[in-house]
Order: sequence, then structure tokens, then C-alpha cells
Amino acid sequence: MNKKTLQELEQKLKEEKSFLKKTLSSFATKNKKVPYDYTARFPNPGSRPSADDENAEEIETYDKNTALEHTLELRLQEVGIALQKIKKDNGSYGKCEICGKPIKITRLKANPAAKTCSQCAGLSSVD
Repeated sequence: MNKKTLQELEQKLKEEKSFLKKTLSSFATKNKKVPYDYTARFPNPGSRPSADDENAEEIETYDKNTALEHTLELRLQEVGIALQKIKKDNGSYGKCEICGKPIKITRLKANPAAKTCSQCAGLSSVD
């Protein structure tokens, strides 16, 4: 992979990392001791759900935020790992974690945090 392409992919990853952190911070609190760990905040900070809580909308929002938090945390972790591989500069970025073959540039441009080639990811018809 040429240097310019690597820099472009790194920039995309940094932008996505920033976006993910900003989005997570809008409804969750970061755990300062555990990387990539956030906890969704209850919509109305003064109250907590209880068995007799009649505000179903707040509980539903909290449940959705908890699921979203988990999904965004996982993606943030994937992006962080990809950035670490680039920073190490040992050639591990852009190589499939299963077969060790290079991940096609088209796949990396679509998903710069990809850990596997299309074939190992079960997407062989994509390439």
C-alpha cells in the first residue's frame, strides 16, 4: 500500500473516531479507566427506572441508547485498533487477521477498520 493511500485511510479513521466519541458523549458517560467503555445515561438524570415507573418513553429511550452505546463502542474499538496498527508501522494494518493476505484497497476504502479480507469475512462475492 502506498503512503498516500495509507494517510488517506488513517485520516478517515481519525475522523470516524472523533465522530464516534462525539456521538457517544451525547448520551453516555465515558469510563476513564477502561478504554472504549461508555455507560448510557438515563434520559432524565434525576430519576431512575423502577417497577412502578410510568414513564415508558424514557425507559424505551434508555434501552435504545444502551443498545446503540454497545454498537458504537465496538466500532470505536475497531477503529482504535486499526489506528494502532497504522501507528506501529509494522505492516500489520491492511492484512487479514485470519489468512494473513493483504486486504484489498477497495475494501479498506469502504471500511478502513476492516480486520479481514472479503473472502475470510464471507463476502467473497463483493470483490
